[in-house]
Amino acid sequence: MPLAAILALAAGTFAFRATGPLLHGQLVLSGRMQQLFQAAAVVMLVSLMASSALLDGGAFAGWARPAGVAAGLGLYLLRAPFPIIVIGAAAMTAALRAFGIA
Repeated sequence: MPLAAILALAAGTFAFRATGPLLHGQLVLSGRMQQLFQAAAVVMLVSLMASSALLDGGAFAGWARPAGVAAGLGLYLLRAPFPIIVIGAAAMTAALRAFGIA
């Protein structure tokens, strides 16, 4: 990537991040808009999680990774502490890969 493009992206990122503190309190959103932004954030995070869990380089990642995510979700629903969720998901993925299930 050319240096000019990197500098332009860095300047744009800095400007975008600086607008939050500068506009705080001056831009008032309605309650409906705040709900829409919160819903949009959840949708974006879920789609990122799904694409990370299911795809590897644009192709299906295999069954071990989604099974690990499912194990983590199950532990979350059982209200396990976060470190246990991470370790359980990783252990599920590692065990399936050890048995040859990619």
